[in-house]
Amino acid sequence: MSAYFRWEPSPDHPGWIAYELSEPERYNRAVLGTLLVRDEGEKCRIRLTPRELHVNSADRIHGGVILGLIDVGMFAAIYQLRGIPVSGSMTVDMQCQFIAAGDGSRPLDAVVEVLRETGRLCFVRGLVVQDDDLVASFTATARKPARAAT
Repeated sequence: MSAYFRWEPSPDHPGWIAYELSEPERYNRAVLGTLLVRDEGEKCRIRLTPRELHVNSADRIHGGVILGLIDVGMFAAIYQLRGIPVSGSMTVDMQCQFIAAGDGSRPLDAVVEVLRETGRLCFVRGLVVQDDDLVASFTATARKPARAAT
């Protein structure tokens, strides 16, 4: 993937890929931690294991953490499903509908599908779930990195 990221099979979670930034003080790793990624055919599942940092005083997952998972997970899915590099990509827009509170004691998954890819953009949609419980739905657009000059 990149010298900036770790993307390798997770020894503790067979069938999953461990995805994190190499530098522990950067947002993705400092706040979200190591994410797990699994290809599910036309979709990709990105899993966050909640920590105390991720929950509010009611032990529900903070909405900002859900948005962060969607944003970072979108790029993990685009890389897994389409091979598009993460470094240099950026979020153009994102819409999210919070449907239910996330339980701070269970893994939180963003299930992402790529709807369309153009020369510079990727359009995605997905759901944030905990087991069979729906937490949020979203759509988003990502701009792919600029091509290297030749």
